[in-house]
Amino acid sequence: MQLREKLDRNIAMVTAWSTSPSAEIAGQLAACAFDMVTVDMQHGAHDEASAYASIRAVHARGKPGLFRIPVGRNDLASRALDMGFEGVIAPMINSAGDARAFADAMKYPPLGSRSWGPVRALELHGDKTPESYFRSANRETLAIAMIETREAVEALDAILAVEGIDGVFVGPSDLSISWSKGEGVNPHRPDMQDALADIGRKTVEAGKFAAIFAVDPADVQTFFTMGYRIAALNTDPGAIRAGAELMLDAARS
Repeated sequence: MQLREKLDRNIAMVTAWSTSPSAEIAGQLAACAFDMVTVDMQHGAHDEASAYASIRAVHARGKPGLFRIPVGRNDLASRALDMGFEGVIAPMINSAGDARAFADAMKYPPLGSRSWGPVRALELHGDKTPESYFRSANRETLAIAMIETREAVEALDAILAVEGIDGVFVGPSDLSISWSKGEGVNPHRPDMQDALADIGRKTVEAGKFAAIFAVDPADVQTFFTMGYRIAALNTDPGAIRAGAELMLDAARS
C-alpha cells in the first residue's frame, strides 16, 4: 500500500477522476502519469460492481485508488477498503459528529467499529498477511472528510481533531455555492481564496493532509504551495475531450 507512505514523505500528487462506470477507462487513466485514480460513486456513474472492477484495473497498473462514497453512505466505506481501495472520501462532512461517524466505519477497534473481511484487499496487496493487514490498516487506509460548505469550514478545527480522520478534501465548486449563499458556482471566487489557503494551513498544522479538486490545471501548483498534497485533475470525460481537442488542433493546424 503506497499512498500513506508517499504522504508521509510529503510528496505532492495528482489524481485522475473516474466517473464513467468502466474499468477499462479507469485502467487507462492509471496507465498515464497520474499518481492515483479516484473512483467517484457520488456524482459519477459508478456502482459497486464497476468500482470493484476499476480498482483491480488501477492496481494492475501499479497505482493506488481512492473511492468517493455517496452522501451519508458510510456502509460503503469499509466495503471499499475491503475491495482494495487505499482511501475513502466522504462528502458533506459538516461537523465533528459527521466525521466521527465516518471514521467509525473506516477504522478497526479501538478507533472504530469496522468489521473484518478484506479478502479482496488481501488479494490485491499480496505483501499483506491477514495479521499484518489488520495491524496496519488503521494507519494505511485513509479516511478523508470533504470540506465543501461554510458550515464545514467553521467546524474545520473540530473535524481535524477527530481521531481516525486522516485528511480533508476540498471541493471548491461545491464550497462556492455555500460561500455565495446560492449565487452560483465559481471555484475561483476571490473572496474564497483565503479560506482555501487557511484550510490547507490548518490541516498541515493538525498533522494531517489536505486534498483538493483543481478545476483548472493551472491552479495545481498554487494549491501545492498552500499545503495541499493531493490535487484532483479533471474528470475522465473532461480528459478525453481535452486530449481530443489537442489532437484535432494539431491535425488541422
